[in-house]
Formats: sequence, C-alpha cells, structure tokens
Amino acid sequence: MTILGIDPGVATVGFGVIREVGGAQKPQRYGVITTPAGMRLALRLTQIKADVSELIATFKPDAIAVEELFFNTNLKTGIAVAHGRAAIILAGEEHGIPMYEYTPLQVKKAVAGYGQATKVQVMDMVRRLLSMDVAPKPDDAADALAIAICHSRTANSLMNINGPTVRPTI
Repeated sequence: MTILGIDPGVATVGFGVIREVGGAQKPQRYGVITTPAGMRLALRLTQIKADVSELIATFKPDAIAVEELFFNTNLKTGIAVAHGRAAIILAGEEHGIPMYEYTPLQVKKAVAGYGQATKVQVMDMVRRLLSMDVAPKPDDAADALAIAICHSRTANSLMNINGPTVRPTI
C-alpha cells in the first residue's frame, strides 16, 4: 500500500509518501509545497491543488492521510489552513483516492505511543520507523510522514478488521 501523508497549510504544505513493504514502512519521497506570501489566495490554492495532483499522478497512492484541523487560539491561521485543506481534499477527490483524517493526538499516539509526545520525539520516531539516518526536514515534511505512518498503522490494526476506526472524508 502506498500512502500520501499531508500536513496542510497555505504557505507551506508538508507531504510524505511511504510504501508498505512486508509490514514495514519505507519512505518514497517527502518535502514541502510552498506558495509565496504575496500571491493571491486563489492562486496559492490553485498551486497547492496542482502540486498535490502531481504527487498523486506520480506516486499513485492507495490512500491520502491528512491532519485534521486543530484550532488553538489563532483563528486566522486556522481559516488559512482550512483553505489549504480544501485544495488538498479536492485534489484527492478528483483522483478518486480515499482520504482519511487524523488529529494531532492520533498521529502522536500512533507514531510515538504517547499523545502528548513532543515534536522532537515524533520526529525521532519517524526517523526510526522509516529506518532513516537522520530525522526528515523540514518539520512540515516530518509531520506529513508521521501522518502517513499513522494511517498505515491504523489501517492495518486489529481494530480495523471489524470496521474502520476513522472516517474517510470522501
């Protein structure tokens, strides 16, 4: 199974592609999609959708895992991330790829075994789980790989045999 993990945003969208091989996850590619700050929002979203579509065409994922929105105190940032998520979801829908959402807590638990794990702990576990020499950079790409790992572990869990534990967004 090939999974495209996405850490949504507008200025920076993290992506990570992993492939399951014999029960282990292997990184295929990771990085970020960036859009210039001065660019009109509609053009930024168009670019994000086009770049995600290109990732889908290149890697042909079986599933897309995206981080669910988490509103802390900055509503303006949350709204911008929601715009970016919409472009990502639209790209997945247009390609007919099942999409799954995970909260930051679910991702941390699946990757580090602890829902309150720090970013450093999660990044180190991503490095270990994907047998990488160094932790992936930048942080947005590492987060996207963690989201992909979360989906891999959730999709293959014993609980999932009796039905999905997460809901597809499609």
